[in-house]
Amino acid sequence: MEKYNTVVIGGGAAGICAAISKARTGDSVVICEKMPQLGKKILASGNGRCNLLNDNFNETFYNPPARPLVKSILAQFGKAEIFAFFHELGLETWSQDSRIFPVTNQAASVVKVLEMELRRLSVPVEYDFDCNNISFPGGDIVVSAKNGTKLTCRKLIITGGGKTYPALGSDGSTFEMSQGLGHTIVEPVPGVVPLVVKDPMCHFLQGQRIFAGARSIIEGRISAETKGELLFTKYGLSGTCVLDISKEVSIAINRYHKNDVVISVDLVPFMDKDRLKNQLTKRISQKIAPEEILVGTLPNKLCVYLKGLFENDDINSAVAKLKDMRFKISGTRGWNEAEFTAGGINVNEVTPGTLESKLHKNVYFAGEVLDVNGQRGGYNLGWAWASGYIAGQTL
Repeated sequence: MEKYNTVVIGGGAAGICAAISKARTGDSVVICEKMPQLGKKILASGNGRCNLLNDNFNETFYNPPARPLVKSILAQFGKAEIFAFFHELGLETWSQDSRIFPVTNQAASVVKVLEMELRRLSVPVEYDFDCNNISFPGGDIVVSAKNGTKLTCRKLIITGGGKTYPALGSDGSTFEMSQGLGHTIVEPVPGVVPLVVKDPMCHFLQGQRIFAGARSIIEGRISAETKGELLFTKYGLSGTCVLDISKEVSIAINRYHKNDVVISVDLVPFMDKDRLKNQLTKRISQKIAPEEILVGTLPNKLCVYLKGLFENDDINSAVAKLKDMRFKISGTRGWNEAEFTAGGINVNEVTPGTLESKLHKNVYFAGEVLDVNGQRGGYNLGWAWASGYIAGQTL
């Protein structure tokens, strides 16, 4: 049975950073990864570009219960330290709409520089290590895998991710492992995910993209709103503006089983109601056919679908509908299409500033396994880098 100072469970963003951080102190550390390759979710992030951080990086972009914990970590390893970390590894970055990417626009570049640093520090990796037991004999920590491999350590860092993209290794087993240690799990649900709508408009317009505004309305109250690309699909709604507000919807539907959840879509966010009304009035007065009244404002296919708005000459009703098109949400897509997990280990059960378990000495958590979920735009990877690095620092 091999013995190390530290065992890191999970070879994703948080796990790799934790191992590098610990190895730089001179202590022995090993990464235990259930997949045959490190950083598979990093490679898939940002559509293969890896949105690794955001110019506006602070705790306010995370779920409210997690903000004190996030603040305690970013005070030690925040935006400046993450930039310095990657630049020291030779990774050049650039910013697009506040989102930070590698200058190569390849997630593979991020994984490669991290692997190079692991090699430089002589950090071993135990691949195909599917952890199924953690025990504490005689003050040590023993980590066991399904294949019979056992490792002994003084410090354990659990970073096994959430439940998104299970084919890449995040299948929720880390939550079960943490529950076995006595920790409470806030029910995980898909965090950033397309929404299911049973509406003929979505089916008719599948594949159509427009710039739109969107608001999530849960039990009559506006939960979140944004603007961006809206994509109609055969199953409902997607696109950046829907994904940006989908977390609150998913939590309401999947965790709390609420059924009064709608998305309000502004099909013409670039025009106020008065300007839109004037334009529609002018075109109707010109005897333009109903299916052509919105030509030049919306895509042609959408104009045809919405022609019924103008068949009764009720301009106010048409304006109201175009600025507030309601879609009842019946569900979300699954884990294979979700970008992040909302839920995880209760943040009140880890120590701020160190991420050590309050239930087991020398056991630490980092990354998506905790109930820390940020907005889209580099915040979740930012948390992974920061929390992983800090978790590796102590003992």
